[in-house]
Amino acid sequence: MDLLIRNGRIIDPYNNQEKIADILINDGKIVSVGTGIENNESVSRIVDAAGKLVVPGLIDMHVHLREPGQEEKETITTGTRAAAAGGFTTIACMPNTQPVIDNKSMIEFILAKSKQDGVVRVLPVGAISKELKGEELAEIGQMIKAGAVAVSDDGRSIQNAVLMKRAFEYIRQFNIPIISHCEDAALSAGGCMHEGYYSTILGLPGIPSAAEEVVVARDILLAEAAGARLHIAHVSTKKSVELVRQAKKRSANVTCEVTPHHFTLTDGAVAGISLTCDAKEAKEAKHEFDTNTKMNPPLRDKEDVEAIRQGLSDGTIDVIATDHAPHTRTEKEQEYGRAPFGIIGLETSPGLVLTELVDNGMLTLSDALSKMTVNPARILGLETSGIVPESRADIIIIDPEMEWVVDVNTFASKARNCPFHGWKLKGRAVMTIANGRIAWEIE
Repeated sequence: MDLLIRNGRIIDPYNNQEKIADILINDGKIVSVGTGIENNESVSRIVDAAGKLVVPGLIDMHVHLREPGQEEKETITTGTRAAAAGGFTTIACMPNTQPVIDNKSMIEFILAKSKQDGVVRVLPVGAISKELKGEELAEIGQMIKAGAVAVSDDGRSIQNAVLMKRAFEYIRQFNIPIISHCEDAALSAGGCMHEGYYSTILGLPGIPSAAEEVVVARDILLAEAAGARLHIAHVSTKKSVELVRQAKKRSANVTCEVTPHHFTLTDGAVAGISLTCDAKEAKEAKHEFDTNTKMNPPLRDKEDVEAIRQGLSDGTIDVIATDHAPHTRTEKEQEYGRAPFGIIGLETSPGLVLTELVDNGMLTLSDALSKMTVNPARILGLETSGIVPESRADIIIIDPEMEWVVDVNTFASKARNCPFHGWKLKGRAVMTIANGRIAWEIE
């Protein structure tokens, strides 16, 4: 279908442009960008974007689609629909499926299945180690040739430093990143939330900040020594942010990401205490043990949240990613210690970014968009050029003034494990165009 978007406020961080203009789309590509584009006979739909933002499609470089093997939680069909509903036109899926994405055939399966069933582009991430066991390297070269854009053992951390050293040395020749889940399993063993004040008063076993930080430090040093690219997943602590900051000052080839839940919630949320609660409200809060606040790495304390926000503001943190991790309702409806780690985030991420970071002045709109478009594209080596003629027509239209209440029961995702149910957010994608096709629009 030919589409004509009229009168939108185009914000294109790829080209540092902002203007009111029309966009003509044909056969999956942007044909022209300018004012007063004529409606020719081939245009089958005109979209009035007056008063709205027209921006490049968002990229989420950290998503768990669960297919193959755990389709009761999510599928490529439902996961990509959830992505489209959030304004994402490209997502990178992690390899901890059943079976693991650790060989060429599995990469080919993901690409073929997503082309058949997906409504947005899916990029597979291969495993670093076979079956995520951390014992021997997977078929990394073959996976990259088949289409893997990165490698990761996400969900687990490689504990063997010698194997990780070999992985960095091997990956260097391909110029793609290792995405590292940084966690010392011995330090975090048995923990289910951040080790601190709230874990003590709630009587829950804690995961110390050092469990993340020691592996962040190790992997930075190993990557530097090998001259390889390292991307640190879901940074959650103040010291981790500082370790990345210092590595960048040394010109190390290190990037990192943070999730919306780690810049909006603290460990107090486990007990029903919000980031903005005062002392009286905190004292009166009901200790509800909401398992939708259980994720790995865990929600940290207020100092960590402030450090993450500062890292986003000063450029230390390159990317905002969701770590979308679907689980069934039954799995999450267990006691806190037994429930699985992880929450979903594709459909709430842009609203949280606009509400919590842009409206609060932590980031400019352009900077926020860069962390969800330009930077992940650069890290993953994607050929994207923004909203210019001949580029792939991945575009979203955002209503920056739309106020909406998060309702998990309306999600496109199969899962409902979201701690933001009932939150009032400002700003929402109202249309997602992926490869020239309308993948989602608000009713």
